[in-house]
Amino acid sequence: MKTIWRLLKTLAIVAVLLAAIIFLFMQQRSFGKAPAGEHLEKIKASSHYKNGRFQNLHETPMLSEDASYISVMKDFFFSKGIDREPLIALPHVKTNLKTLSPSEPVIIWFGHSSYFISIHGKNILVDPVFSERPSPVQYVGSKSFIGTMLYTPDDFPEIDLVIITHDHYDHLDYSTIVKLKDQAKVFCAPLGVGSHLIHWGISQERIQELDWWDHAAIAIPGIELIATPARHFSGRGLVNNKTLWASYVLKAGDYSLFIGGDSGYDDSFKKIGEMYGPFDVAMLECGQYDEQWPYIHMMPEESVQASIDLRATVFMPVHWSKFKLALHPWREPIERALKHADKLHVKMTTPKIGEPVKLDAIAPPSTWWTGL
Repeated sequence: MKTIWRLLKTLAIVAVLLAAIIFLFMQQRSFGKAPAGEHLEKIKASSHYKNGRFQNLHETPMLSEDASYISVMKDFFFSKGIDREPLIALPHVKTNLKTLSPSEPVIIWFGHSSYFISIHGKNILVDPVFSERPSPVQYVGSKSFIGTMLYTPDDFPEIDLVIITHDHYDHLDYSTIVKLKDQAKVFCAPLGVGSHLIHWGISQERIQELDWWDHAAIAIPGIELIATPARHFSGRGLVNNKTLWASYVLKAGDYSLFIGGDSGYDDSFKKIGEMYGPFDVAMLECGQYDEQWPYIHMMPEESVQASIDLRATVFMPVHWSKFKLALHPWREPIERALKHADKLHVKMTTPKIGEPVKLDAIAPPSTWWTGL
């Protein structure tokens, strides 16, 4: 009996120590801060916030009916023979972002979901992540592909607007935001994400938080931003969905762009297309998918269909070619998307990292990944 009590006592001590270690680890600033106080009370007024969490428009399980977290983790860590990352540096272009012509609107992609929009003399940066790993710490997590760490915050001119789609680490990076915060004028983010930004030293006056269908009140002449629904989730710690996730409609003069963020496929794309389309370019996720989580990320064929629903002239795939966050071969997303786009006569653009996509003369898709 004494042996059992000693064992239970030891297990209790270990549990307490483990809980203390986890608690202390999660006090790091990179985890951000959950909404509280008056900020939380404002969030509770959203029709999309129910039972203490934000909700999708449609029921959205994290996993498929026949999957489990154990099977996902087993596949992620023990799957072999899958070409999940390139073995050599990806081809790229190093564009001087500070000397871009204000009369030539361009989009410059940095890999995954980070890209820069220069339009009508305004500089807009979406989901900037320039750390080596999309993680709260830089010693654990998926490492960026060889050749993708091409740009740093020092490469950017003054930024008029930073747009954040949600607070996952591959879209909202603590180190990048801290380095950019003094050269960015305004940050627009979904409800609740402002708590992280304020925690990291950005003043409330420079942050616009938006619910779905909200128009941003940003004092940037000629620029209009509307937050629109996405089918996803949020979270930087142990609890999900305390902050909102979103896509965006960006209108700049005669140009209309769709900023997709992360989303599973649903009828929201068609509704957004009917309300705000057509779009010159739709930047839509095309990667980090799996049949085990089909509701929170689109398959490549669904991304192509989403561009049709949006009434986009050109589909630009993002959310691929930088981080190993799913089980598919790294080239598979773009190959599947191109095949389906050709079948449905959808125009795509597939730039190298850092290569300008000119909105007035969008080049046909290249296949720069072939043979890598």
